[in-house]
Amino acid sequence: MKRAMQTLTFLSAAAAIGMPGAAWSQTWPVKPVRLITEFLAGSGGDTALRVIVEGLVPIVGQPVVIENRPGAGGVVAAEAVARAAPDGYTLLGAPPNTQTVRVHLAKSNPFDPAKDFTPITTLGEPTIVIVGAMNFAPNTLRELLDYAKANPGKVSYATSGVGSSHHLSGEQIKMLTGVEIVHVPYKGLSESLRDIAAGQIQIGFNLSGPSLPMVKSGKIKLLAIVNDRRLPELPNVGTVNEAVPTFEKPSSWTGLLGPGNMPPALARRISAEVIKAMNEPKTRTRLLEVGFNPLGNTPEEFAAQIRRETDVIGRIVKAAGIQPIE
Repeated sequence: MKRAMQTLTFLSAAAAIGMPGAAWSQTWPVKPVRLITEFLAGSGGDTALRVIVEGLVPIVGQPVVIENRPGAGGVVAAEAVARAAPDGYTLLGAPPNTQTVRVHLAKSNPFDPAKDFTPITTLGEPTIVIVGAMNFAPNTLRELLDYAKANPGKVSYATSGVGSSHHLSGEQIKMLTGVEIVHVPYKGLSESLRDIAAGQIQIGFNLSGPSLPMVKSGKIKLLAIVNDRRLPELPNVGTVNEAVPTFEKPSSWTGLLGPGNMPPALARRISAEVIKAMNEPKTRTRLLEVGFNPLGNTPEEFAAQIRRETDVIGRIVKAAGIQPIE
């Protein structure tokens, strides 16, 4: 009898512990949600998040307030979410830096990416391009590689910083082709575009959103698409893989994450609602217009994706000899 009572007590406690997650998943949200991001207000990543939020609010029936907290390579925003309650009311909209890159390139972290965050869904990824100055002779990636081989160390490429997906792409191309090109990290992609347009640096990795208008106006040229497919509006511009078949595109997604220990049912509920919003025709069209390819997956799939991409980045960092930066 005593053992039966102990078993009943244990089961009742377990059920009580499980109830908050089930309740949250059914009622979320009952108050405004904070979406914290490292993206600067008005940047490409911020614009994409605002388009998604605009589509999400009518579905969930509560305000979703974006808080821009740039700084320290995404650490400021990520740390604020890592310390929040796992109740679905404080979320992180971020690129992969704090989840996959800092693991290999930071000497220390104020949080554990694997334990202090709950992956919810991959929101999507921007289209990345390689652009060049108009006074730079090569017009394609193949021509660029030939030029770089004939002129080792004389070509410089701009990125958004050490350890960024753009930097990792450039270093991987160097490893796979044997070319010597010089990395020039910038604090902002807009600054690098201005310098490329002015002919102060030959090439750079950038987002298609701000780049394509400058290409169409003749200020810069488009050498290659870093993503897996050619752009429908520019079918004659090849991808990096066409020139470098073994190239593996480093992760460049924007993902939605919550604090660690978020109840699985709640994470799945938020994922489903966000995916529903992104699949609305108006929202999807607007995302594509700003150069953002909407994706969406389950929390479990997103978690597996992060683990897989962390391993890929580790191989690139080790092979390229990139040293920790802080």
